[in-house]
Amino acid sequence: MSIKVRVPPALTKGASGSDMLEMSVSNLSELLTGLETRYPGVKKSICDEAGKLNRFINVYVNDEDIRFLGGEQYKFQDGDEVLLIPSIAGGWGR
Repeated sequence: MSIKVRVPPALTKGASGSDMLEMSVSNLSELLTGLETRYPGVKKSICDEAGKLNRFINVYVNDEDIRFLGGEQYKFQDGDEVLLIPSIAGGWGR
């Protein structure tokens, strides 16, 4: 089983290579481990101290928020397209 994963450059800290990966993983935990192998240190950026996905990282599977698909229990399907998006907050203060 293979999924496509799009990882924005903001998460990879300028690592070289494509931001679209083909991976053979079955769930979010395996995806995070695979990303750490590909981009050493990325897990510190996207996971909390317990190793769970940081609440400021949004994961979409086929344009659907993974939280509405079962969250960390969601099992990827062959051909799924996964997008990781860091939340952006802040603004201009006076």
